[in-house]
Amino acid sequence: MLKKFTTADKLLFVAALLSLVFSELLYFQGEKADGTFIGLWVPSILAFGIYLKLINNSKND
Repeated sequence: MLKKFTTADKLLFVAALLSLVFSELLYFQGEKADGTFIGLWVPSILAFGIYLKLINNSKND
């Protein structure tokens, strides 16, 4: 299953996962505003990965 993912896909997924974990750590340590702000990065990172996939697929067609 992981063979289908490129290095960029894996890096973006790790970045999104780290952002999620870091935002939860901040949130539960009392930094609610900072945790929420960083938590908003997760869908943005994943959307950027989808965008890159779409661009790559359109070049191959």
